[in-house]
Amino acid sequence: MRKFREFIIEKLILLCGLASIFFVVLIFLFLLKEGLAVFKTVSPFKFLFGRSWYPISEPPQLGILPLILGSLVVTVGAAIISIPIGVGCAVYIAEVAHPKTKEILKAGIELLAAIPSVVLGFIGMVTLVPIVKSLFHLPTGLTALSGSIMLAFMAMPTIVSIAEDALYSVPKSYKEGAFALGATHWQTIWRVMLPAASSGILASVMLGIGRVIGETMGGNDDHRKRGSHTAEYFSAGEDPHRHYRGRDGRGGGGGRTYFALFAVGIVLFVISFAINVTADLFLHKERS
Repeated sequence: MRKFREFIIEKLILLCGLASIFFVVLIFLFLLKEGLAVFKTVSPFKFLFGRSWYPISEPPQLGILPLILGSLVVTVGAAIISIPIGVGCAVYIAEVAHPKTKEILKAGIELLAAIPSVVLGFIGMVTLVPIVKSLFHLPTGLTALSGSIMLAFMAMPTIVSIAEDALYSVPKSYKEGAFALGATHWQTIWRVMLPAASSGILASVMLGIGRVIGETMGGNDDHRKRGSHTAEYFSAGEDPHRHYRGRDGRGGGGGRTYFALFAVGIVLFVISFAINVTADLFLHKERS
């Protein structure tokens, strides 16, 4: 009876995995079906490297380069914030914290990872954005800095959780050998534990950044230079509704914007897929 139950559980897990793959393939096929139609209007090169997004002009200008560059700017900012803090938290939980404190912190991190992105975004809108606006005396707090901080907060649970697992999986003999050679606790962490878990830590960083890229490309608008600000990173983007006026401009009814948005989804899917595959390769390398 026990073997029968294990057989059923194994098959259910296999079925869930196959279903996940099946749904991802369906999503990608749907994106291709709807998104490839935009290339009847604009070439792939102009779509990827065009600098203007005017879907209702004649001829339409459907360039997503500003969106990609804006996403990269916010992603780099989020990475600068989240990677040191995330790895530092993972080290503290894995190597420094008291067992009871460790349990509480791990539960809190898992809880943060479960919060939907839209909820975190709303919290950022009502709390962080007014602070940034007041602190830097800006006309609006909807800046790349605000986005970087919130996206770093979204990425950190992923980084902390996976990096902590990578540190925990390092054989205890490594630490015992370092202590036997007279190394301090900090020297053991810095020179033994972190290098040994580097593949898993790098995978955690890439998975965290993968989530950041997904959020930035999903909600980014067209950021352009205006005025002579010394820190464009603190300036807000243009009105996101300015280019979407009109029936076709709103992206409904199978218009040009509709197809263009699905083409952006294809680009996002490919980038996210590449990052996750690379992170998975590093995870397998770390386990082997």
